[in-house]
Amino acid sequence: MEIISQLLPFVFLIAIMYFVIIRPQQKEAKNKKAMIEALAKGDKVVTAGGFIVTIHKVEETFLSVKLNNDVVSKITKDSVLKKFEDEA
Repeated sequence: MEIISQLLPFVFLIAIMYFVIIRPQQKEAKNKKAMIEALAKGDKVVTAGGFIVTIHKVEETFLSVKLNNDVVSKITKDSVLKKFEDEA
């Protein structure tokens, strides 16, 4: 009985850490992966460098993106932070 009373606070602490830290991070990673898989030509995205670019071509591990009318560059899919939504 004494062992259970000593271990109970640790079990409770681990449960709190799971529901406050680990589970939300897993959910966010799952949502980001789904967003990256759903990207298509013409979508605007924000890169890790802060650039707002338009997707020109979707490849297996890379995206060809247009920075402006003349410049097409390749970036990794991991460098996409989020999809850009015009607020105007």
